[in-house]
Amino acid sequence: MATTEAVKQRTLLGECSAEFAGTFILILFGVGVVAQVVAGGIGDHDSIAWAWGIGVTMGVYVSARISGAHINPAVTIALAAFRGFAWRKVLPYIGAQFLGAFAAALVVRWNYSKVLHHFDPGLTIKSQGVFSTLPGNGSTELGAGMWSGFLDQIIGTAILMMVILAIVDLRNTAPAANLGPFIIGLLVVGIGMAWGTLAGYAINPARDFGPRLASYLTGYGGAFKDQFGDPYFWVPIVGPIIGALIGGLLYDLLVGRHLPVSDVDEEPGRVPEPEESV
Repeated sequence: MATTEAVKQRTLLGECSAEFAGTFILILFGVGVVAQVVAGGIGDHDSIAWAWGIGVTMGVYVSARISGAHINPAVTIALAAFRGFAWRKVLPYIGAQFLGAFAAALVVRWNYSKVLHHFDPGLTIKSQGVFSTLPGNGSTELGAGMWSGFLDQIIGTAILMMVILAIVDLRNTAPAANLGPFIIGLLVVGIGMAWGTLAGYAINPARDFGPRLASYLTGYGGAFKDQFGDPYFWVPIVGPIIGALIGGLLYDLLVGRHLPVSDVDEEPGRVPEPEESV
């Protein structure tokens, strides 16, 4: 006897749930490895770069089928600006991404609580960088400050967005056999290894502000300031958004407009509108 498989209608709630889950996984790996290296003394910078890349890969695999796996507000805004992603979904997606990052950071904070208090009993700038980025990664010797971090975030996120658009563009040499998430993860590893000095390569407003807020609410009173006492929380929010828009513009200007027109209806990152209004 023939069976009829129910067709599930994609909803905005389901897409936001997937964005929450994907960002949650990303932060579990990313903030978790920084806690292990900084507070636990296990690993080094390469450990951090690789774990963040793995976190991106796993987060994308978790959420891509349902939401397109943006897991980054700057990416969501750039996809709306350059790839037809619905503007009405931008704020819900961003909200889900921030909540996912916030929740994951609370898990890391809970899990590593004893280690963090042993390493830094006062929960000061010494371990603040476990959760949020700082200019020069908290160093006062590199000469990096707020505006150095701001420029760095613009450039780093422009690289991220430009290459993501190349990877997911089916008119270009897109990875086959569902390898896109793996290649995007390698991209993040590369950015971490080449662009991590001046601002800790947040390149994702949710990645920084969600854990920053979680740390503030759990004892880090100076979480919104850098090592110089300046308000720094806005830098990894505004810088990546500007950078993603620049990266999207550069890809379309330098590469995208020269590629042949494709008859493919959907590409990763572009979520089709549901047939019925949500």
